[in-house]
Amino acid sequence: MCLAIPSKIVNVENDTAIIDVDGVRRQVSLLLLDQPKVGDWVIVHAGFAIHKIDESDAIESLQALHEVASYVDGGK
Repeated sequence: MCLAIPSKIVNVENDTAIIDVDGVRRQVSLLLLDQPKVGDWVIVHAGFAIHKIDESDAIESLQALHEVASYVDGGK
């Protein structure tokens, strides 16, 4: 099973990007996307940005993941 976490592109250089998820940044390949740009929200798998998503959907997904994480942390 794979958990896809929305990530925001903060820098693009050639066929790679720096993405950000809650302040955590990493480098990913952009080879599978058509015309990615800074500010786009993407789904990343195995080091590749594989799909662009709408910003409102990305934010909604991140909020849901935060809620689940707080529930799990509170249950310990």
